[in-house]
Amino acid sequence: MDTSEFDFENRIISSGFTEEDRENEISLRPRTLDEYVGQSKAKDNLRILINAAKLRGEGIEHVLLYGPPGLGKTTLATIIASEMGVNMRITSGPAIDKSGDLVALLSNLGEGDVLFIDEIHRMSRNIEEILYPAMEDFEVDIMIGKGPSAKSIRLPLAHFTLIGATTRAGQLSRPLRDRFGVQMRLDMYTPEELSTIVKRSASILDVPIASEAASEIASRSRGTPRIANRLLKRVRDYAQVEGNGKVDLKITKEALKRLDIDNLGLDSTDKKMMETIIKYYGGGPVGLEALAATIGEESITLEDVCEPYLLQIGFLARTARGRIVTPEGYAHLGYPYPQKFASSQGSQMSMEEEPEA
Repeated sequence: MDTSEFDFENRIISSGFTEEDRENEISLRPRTLDEYVGQSKAKDNLRILINAAKLRGEGIEHVLLYGPPGLGKTTLATIIASEMGVNMRITSGPAIDKSGDLVALLSNLGEGDVLFIDEIHRMSRNIEEILYPAMEDFEVDIMIGKGPSAKSIRLPLAHFTLIGATTRAGQLSRPLRDRFGVQMRLDMYTPEELSTIVKRSASILDVPIASEAASEIASRSRGTPRIANRLLKRVRDYAQVEGNGKVDLKITKEALKRLDIDNLGLDSTDKKMMETIIKYYGGGPVGLEALAATIGEESITLEDVCEPYLLQIGFLARTARGRIVTPEGYAHLGYPYPQKFASSQGSQMSMEEEPEA
Protein backbone atom coordinates (compact mmCIF):
# COMPACT_ATOMS: atom_id res chain seq x y z
CA MET A 1 0.00 0.00 0.00
CA ASP A 2 1.30 3.47 -0.94
CA THR A 3 1.59 5.61 2.20
CA SER A 4 3.31 8.58 0.59
CA GLU A 5 0.12 10.66 0.77
CA PHE A 6 -0.12 10.33 4.53
CA ASP A 7 1.33 13.70 5.62
CA PHE A 8 -0.17 13.85 9.10
CA GLU A 9 1.96 16.70 10.44
CA ASN A 10 1.11 19.14 7.61
CA ARG A 11 -2.57 18.42 6.99
CA ILE A 12 -4.43 21.69 6.58
CA ILE A 13 -7.42 20.35 8.52
CA SER A 14 -5.30 19.00 11.38
CA SER A 15 -6.15 20.63 14.71
CA GLY A 16 -2.51 20.32 15.74
CA PHE A 17 -0.44 23.48 16.22
CA THR A 18 1.91 24.57 13.41
CA GLU A 19 4.33 27.45 12.96
CA GLU A 20 1.84 29.18 10.66
CA ASP A 21 -0.74 28.98 13.44
CA ARG A 22 1.63 30.87 15.73
CA GLU A 23 1.42 33.91 13.44
CA ASN A 24 -2.31 33.41 12.87
CA GLU A 25 -3.25 33.13 16.51
CA ILE A 26 -1.18 36.08 17.62
CA SER A 27 -2.74 38.40 15.05
CA LEU A 28 -6.28 36.99 15.18
CA ARG A 29 -6.50 36.16 18.89
CA PRO A 30 -9.25 38.01 20.81
CA ARG A 31 -8.02 40.12 23.71
CA THR A 32 -11.11 40.21 25.94
CA LEU A 33 -13.98 37.94 26.92
CA ASP A 34 -16.38 40.17 24.97
CA GLU A 35 -14.36 39.58 21.77
CA TYR A 36 -14.15 35.82 22.36
CA VAL A 37 -16.72 33.91 20.28
CA GLY A 38 -18.27 30.65 21.46
CA GLN A 39 -17.79 28.59 24.65
CA SER A 40 -20.57 30.63 26.27
CA LYS A 41 -20.78 28.49 29.40
CA ALA A 42 -17.05 28.60 30.09
CA LYS A 43 -16.96 32.29 29.22
CA ASP A 44 -19.79 33.16 31.61
CA ASN A 45 -18.21 31.20 34.44
CA LEU A 46 -14.84 32.85 33.83
CA ARG A 47 -16.42 36.30 33.85
CA ILE A 48 -17.91 35.64 37.29
CA LEU A 49 -14.62 34.16 38.53
CA ILE A 50 -12.61 37.16 37.35
CA ASN A 51 -15.04 39.79 38.63
CA ALA A 52 -15.32 38.11 42.03
CA ALA A 53 -11.52 37.94 42.36
CA LYS A 54 -11.24 41.63 41.47
CA LEU A 55 -13.85 42.57 44.10
CA ARG A 56 -11.86 40.69 46.74
CA GLY A 57 -8.56 42.06 45.50
CA GLU A 58 -7.19 38.54 45.07
CA GLY A 59 -5.86 36.37 42.28
CA ILE A 60 -8.17 33.79 40.75
CA GLU A 61 -8.08 30.10 41.60
CA HIS A 62 -6.01 27.66 39.58
CA VAL A 63 -7.79 26.78 36.33
CA LEU A 64 -7.70 23.59 34.26
CA LEU A 65 -8.86 23.91 30.63
CA TYR A 66 -9.36 20.66 28.73
CA GLY A 67 -10.79 19.53 25.43
CA PRO A 68 -9.73 18.79 21.84
CA PRO A 69 -6.87 20.82 20.33
CA GLY A 70 -7.48 24.08 18.50
CA LEU A 71 -10.48 25.26 20.57
CA GLY A 72 -8.83 28.27 22.23
CA LYS A 73 -7.35 27.11 25.53
CA THR A 74 -4.25 29.28 25.14
CA THR A 75 -6.43 32.20 24.03
CA LEU A 76 -8.60 31.90 27.13
CA ALA A 77 -5.53 31.81 29.36
CA THR A 78 -4.25 34.98 27.69
CA ILE A 79 -7.63 36.66 28.18
CA ILE A 80 -7.70 35.71 31.88
CA ALA A 81 -4.30 37.33 32.43
CA SER A 82 -5.37 40.39 30.42
CA GLU A 83 -8.67 40.80 32.28
CA MET A 84 -6.87 40.47 35.61
CA GLY A 85 -4.21 42.97 34.52
CA VAL A 86 -1.29 40.65 35.32
CA ASN A 87 1.63 39.14 33.44
CA MET A 88 1.59 35.65 31.99
CA ARG A 89 4.43 33.18 31.52
CA ILE A 90 3.88 30.41 28.97
CA THR A 91 5.53 27.00 28.91
CA SER A 92 4.57 23.38 28.20
CA GLY A 93 4.74 20.11 30.07
CA PRO A 94 7.44 18.52 27.87
CA ALA A 95 9.62 21.65 28.15
CA ILE A 96 9.96 21.28 31.93
CA ASP A 97 12.34 18.36 32.27
CA LYS A 98 14.28 19.47 35.37
CA SER A 99 12.99 20.50 38.77
CA GLY A 100 15.24 23.56 38.67
CA ASP A 101 13.43 24.79 35.52
CA LEU A 102 10.09 24.76 37.29
CA VAL A 103 11.46 26.35 40.46
CA ALA A 104 13.00 29.15 38.37
CA LEU A 105 9.67 29.77 36.63
CA LEU A 106 7.74 29.84 39.89
CA SER A 107 10.21 32.06 41.77
CA ASN A 108 10.14 34.69 39.00
CA LEU A 109 6.36 35.12 39.09
CA GLY A 110 4.96 38.32 40.56
CA GLU A 111 1.90 38.69 42.79
CA GLY A 112 -1.18 37.50 40.91
CA ASP A 113 0.76 36.51 37.78
CA VAL A 114 -0.42 33.63 35.58
CA LEU A 115 1.71 30.60 34.77
CA PHE A 116 0.26 28.80 31.74
CA ILE A 117 1.38 25.20 31.19
CA ASP A 118 0.20 23.69 27.91
CA GLU A 119 0.07 19.90 27.54
CA ILE A 120 0.27 19.69 31.32
CA HIS A 121 -0.52 15.96 31.17
CA ARG A 122 2.96 15.38 29.70
CA MET A 123 4.83 16.59 32.78
CA SER A 124 6.83 13.94 34.59
CA ARG A 125 5.55 12.84 37.99
CA ASN A 126 8.69 14.14 39.74
CA ILE A 127 8.12 17.61 38.33
CA GLU A 128 4.42 17.38 39.11
CA GLU A 129 5.08 16.79 42.79
CA ILE A 130 6.94 20.09 43.03
CA LEU A 131 3.72 21.81 41.98
CA TYR A 132 1.67 20.43 44.88
CA PRO A 133 3.01 22.72 47.67
CA ALA A 134 3.37 25.56 45.16
CA MET A 135 -0.33 25.40 44.24
CA GLU A 136 -1.61 24.86 47.78
CA ASP A 137 0.75 26.82 50.03
CA PHE A 138 2.63 29.02 47.53
CA GLU A 139 5.90 27.54 48.70
CA VAL A 140 8.41 25.25 47.07
CA ASP A 141 11.11 23.02 48.56
CA ILE A 142 14.63 23.30 47.17
CA MET A 143 17.71 21.28 48.09
CA ILE A 144 20.90 23.10 49.06
CA GLY A 145 24.19 21.22 48.92
CA LYS A 146 24.90 17.55 48.28
CA GLY A 147 25.46 14.41 50.25
CA PRO A 148 25.15 14.28 54.07
CA SER A 149 25.32 18.07 54.37
CA ALA A 150 22.41 18.66 51.98
CA LYS A 151 19.38 20.35 53.46
CA SER A 152 15.93 21.32 52.29
CA ILE A 153 14.83 24.95 52.30
CA ARG A 154 11.25 26.05 51.76
CA LEU A 155 11.14 29.04 49.42
CA PRO A 156 8.06 31.31 49.60
CA LEU A 157 6.37 32.22 46.31
CA ALA A 158 4.12 35.03 45.18
CA HIS A 159 0.41 34.15 45.07
CA PHE A 160 0.19 33.11 41.43
CA THR A 161 -2.46 31.41 39.30
CA LEU A 162 -1.66 28.21 37.44
CA ILE A 163 -3.64 27.62 34.26
CA GLY A 164 -3.15 24.15 32.85
CA ALA A 165 -4.31 23.06 29.41
CA THR A 166 -4.63 19.50 28.19
CA THR A 167 -6.24 17.47 25.44
CA ARG A 168 -6.15 14.41 27.71
CA ALA A 169 -7.58 15.23 31.11
CA GLY A 170 -7.81 11.52 31.91
CA GLN A 171 -4.01 11.25 31.89
CA LEU A 172 -3.62 13.81 34.68
CA SER A 173 -2.96 12.27 38.07
CA ARG A 174 -5.80 12.74 40.52
CA PRO A 175 -3.69 14.68 43.08
CA LEU A 176 -2.82 17.28 40.45
CA ARG A 177 -6.31 17.45 38.97
CA ASP A 178 -7.89 17.93 42.40
CA ARG A 179 -5.71 20.97 43.08
CA PHE A 180 -7.39 22.95 40.31
CA GLY A 181 -10.25 24.88 41.85
CA VAL A 182 -11.82 25.50 38.44
CA GLN A 183 -12.05 22.83 35.75
CA MET A 184 -13.60 23.72 32.40
CA ARG A 185 -14.18 21.61 29.31
CA LEU A 186 -14.14 23.37 25.94
CA ASP A 187 -16.54 21.92 23.37
CA MET A 188 -16.47 21.88 19.58
CA TYR A 189 -17.86 25.02 17.95
CA THR A 190 -21.11 25.22 16.01
CA PRO A 191 -21.04 26.26 12.33
CA GLU A 192 -22.74 29.54 13.29
CA GLU A 193 -20.02 30.36 15.83
CA LEU A 194 -17.29 29.45 13.36
CA SER A 195 -18.90 31.61 10.71
CA THR A 196 -18.73 34.57 13.10
CA ILE A 197 -15.06 33.79 13.79
CA VAL A 198 -14.28 33.58 10.06
CA LYS A 199 -15.92 36.97 9.45
CA ARG A 200 -14.00 38.54 12.33
CA SER A 201 -10.71 37.08 11.13
CA ALA A 202 -11.41 38.21 7.56
CA SER A 203 -12.01 41.75 8.85
CA ILE A 204 -8.69 41.74 10.72
CA LEU A 205 -6.89 40.38 7.65
CA ASP A 206 -8.67 42.95 5.45
CA VAL A 207 -10.21 40.23 3.29
CA PRO A 208 -13.65 41.00 1.78
CA ILE A 209 -15.81 37.93 2.32
CA ALA A 210 -19.43 37.04 1.56
CA SER A 211 -21.59 35.60 4.35
CA GLU A 212 -22.21 32.45 2.29
CA ALA A 213 -18.46 31.93 1.88
CA ALA A 214 -17.88 32.35 5.61
CA SER A 215 -20.58 29.76 6.29
CA GLU A 216 -19.04 27.37 3.74
CA ILE A 217 -15.61 27.61 5.38
CA ALA A 218 -17.19 27.18 8.81
CA SER A 219 -19.06 24.03 7.76
CA ARG A 220 -15.80 22.36 6.69
CA SER A 221 -13.70 23.40 9.70
CA ARG A 222 -14.42 20.35 11.88
CA GLY A 223 -15.78 22.51 14.71
CA THR A 224 -12.34 24.07 15.30
CA PRO A 225 -11.45 27.78 15.07
CA ARG A 226 -7.80 27.01 14.33
CA ILE A 227 -8.80 25.08 11.20
CA ALA A 228 -11.31 27.77 10.21
CA ASN A 229 -8.63 30.48 10.27
CA ARG A 230 -6.22 28.24 8.37
CA LEU A 231 -8.79 27.54 5.64
CA LEU A 232 -9.65 31.23 5.41
CA LYS A 233 -6.05 32.09 4.62
CA ARG A 234 -5.81 29.40 1.95
CA VAL A 235 -9.07 30.53 0.32
CA ARG A 236 -7.83 34.13 0.47
CA ASP A 237 -4.70 33.10 -1.42
CA TYR A 238 -6.82 31.42 -4.09
CA ALA A 239 -9.12 34.45 -4.39
CA GLN A 240 -6.19 36.81 -4.86
CA VAL A 241 -4.55 34.67 -7.57
CA GLU A 242 -7.56 33.20 -9.39
CA GLY A 243 -10.18 35.85 -8.66
CA ASN A 244 -10.53 39.52 -7.84
CA GLY A 245 -9.48 39.22 -4.20
CA LYS A 246 -13.01 38.88 -2.83
CA VAL A 247 -13.89 35.61 -1.14
CA ASP A 248 -17.30 34.59 -2.48
CA LEU A 249 -19.07 31.22 -2.42
CA LYS A 250 -17.88 30.10 -5.85
CA ILE A 251 -14.22 30.89 -5.15
CA THR A 252 -14.49 29.22 -1.73
CA LYS A 253 -15.88 25.98 -3.14
CA GLU A 254 -13.26 25.87 -5.88
CA ALA A 255 -10.43 26.52 -3.43
CA LEU A 256 -11.59 23.86 -0.96
CA LYS A 257 -12.06 21.39 -3.82
CA ARG A 258 -8.43 21.95 -4.86
CA LEU A 259 -7.39 21.43 -1.25
CA ASP A 260 -9.30 18.11 -1.34
CA ILE A 261 -11.52 19.03 1.59
CA ASP A 262 -15.05 17.75 1.18
CA ASN A 263 -18.32 19.21 2.44
CA LEU A 264 -17.87 17.61 5.87
CA GLY A 265 -14.26 18.71 6.31
CA LEU A 266 -12.71 15.31 5.49
CA ASP A 267 -9.51 15.17 3.47
CA SER A 268 -7.74 12.34 1.65
CA THR A 269 -6.10 11.16 4.86
CA ASP A 270 -9.41 10.62 6.65
CA LYS A 271 -10.78 8.76 3.65
CA LYS A 272 -7.65 6.62 3.33
CA MET A 273 -7.97 5.58 6.96
CA MET A 274 -11.57 4.45 6.48
CA GLU A 275 -10.79 2.83 3.12
CA THR A 276 -7.96 0.87 4.72
CA ILE A 277 -10.38 -0.57 7.29
CA ILE A 278 -12.91 -1.40 4.56
CA LYS A 279 -10.51 -2.88 1.97
CA TYR A 280 -7.98 -4.64 4.21
CA TYR A 281 -10.09 -5.55 7.25
CA GLY A 282 -13.59 -5.97 5.81
CA GLY A 283 -14.88 -2.87 7.56
CA GLY A 284 -13.52 -3.91 10.94
CA PRO A 285 -13.22 -4.44 13.75
CA VAL A 286 -9.48 -3.81 13.63
CA GLY A 287 -7.11 -2.94 16.46
CA LEU A 288 -5.42 0.44 16.45
CA GLU A 289 -1.92 -1.06 16.34
CA ALA A 290 -2.75 -3.24 13.32
CA LEU A 291 -4.33 -0.29 11.52
CA ALA A 292 -1.32 1.91 12.25
CA ALA A 293 1.07 -0.76 10.95
CA THR A 294 -0.92 -1.09 7.71
CA ILE A 295 -0.95 2.66 7.12
CA GLY A 296 2.64 3.10 8.24
CA GLU A 297 1.96 5.59 11.02
CA GLU A 298 2.22 5.75 14.78
CA SER A 299 -0.93 4.60 16.56
CA ILE A 300 -0.91 7.72 18.75
CA THR A 301 -1.03 9.86 15.58
CA LEU A 302 -4.10 8.07 14.26
CA GLU A 303 -5.76 8.25 17.67
CA ASP A 304 -5.10 11.97 18.17
CA VAL A 305 -5.20 13.36 14.64
CA CYS A 306 -7.66 11.39 12.50
CA GLU A 307 -9.91 9.42 14.78
CA PRO A 308 -11.59 12.08 17.01
CA TYR A 309 -13.48 13.82 14.20
CA LEU A 310 -14.44 10.57 12.47
CA LEU A 311 -15.87 9.34 15.77
CA GLN A 312 -17.65 12.62 16.36
CA ILE A 313 -19.51 12.57 13.02
CA GLY A 314 -20.29 8.87 13.35
CA PHE A 315 -18.18 7.48 10.51
CA LEU A 316 -16.07 5.33 12.87
CA ALA A 317 -17.02 3.44 16.00
CA ARG A 318 -14.83 1.97 18.72
CA THR A 319 -15.68 -1.41 20.18
CA ALA A 320 -13.88 -3.75 22.55
CA ARG A 321 -12.38 -5.56 19.55
CA GLY A 322 -11.31 -2.49 17.61
CA ARG A 323 -12.40 0.17 15.12
CA ILE A 324 -15.21 -0.33 12.64
CA VAL A 325 -16.54 1.81 9.79
CA THR A 326 -20.23 2.62 10.30
CA PRO A 327 -22.96 2.49 7.62
CA GLU A 328 -22.70 6.30 7.41
CA GLY A 329 -18.98 6.01 6.72
CA TYR A 330 -19.58 3.47 3.95
CA ALA A 331 -22.22 5.72 2.39
CA HIS A 332 -20.00 8.79 2.46
CA LEU A 333 -17.22 6.95 0.63
CA GLY A 334 -19.67 5.44 -1.86
CA TYR A 335 -19.16 1.81 -0.78
CA PRO A 336 -22.11 -0.58 -0.38
CA TYR A 337 -22.62 -1.61 3.23
CA PRO A 338 -22.03 -5.38 3.61
CA GLN A 339 -25.23 -7.30 4.22
CA LYS A 340 -23.46 -9.55 6.71
CA PHE A 341 -23.18 -6.53 9.03
CA ALA A 342 -26.68 -5.20 8.55
CA SER A 343 -28.44 -7.62 10.91
CA SER A 344 -25.69 -8.13 13.44
CA GLN A 345 -23.94 -4.80 13.87
CA GLY A 346 -26.45 -3.20 16.18
CA SER A 347 -26.32 -6.04 18.71
CA GLN A 348 -22.55 -6.35 18.29
CA MET A 349 -21.96 -2.69 19.13
CA SER A 350 -24.27 -2.78 22.14
CA MET A 351 -22.36 -5.78 23.48
CA GLU A 352 -18.99 -4.20 22.78
CA GLU A 353 -19.55 -0.60 23.74
CA GLU A 354 -16.48 -0.47 25.92
CA PRO A 355 -13.64 1.32 24.07
CA GLU A 356 -10.56 -0.58 22.99
CA ALA A 357 -7.71 -0.45 25.49
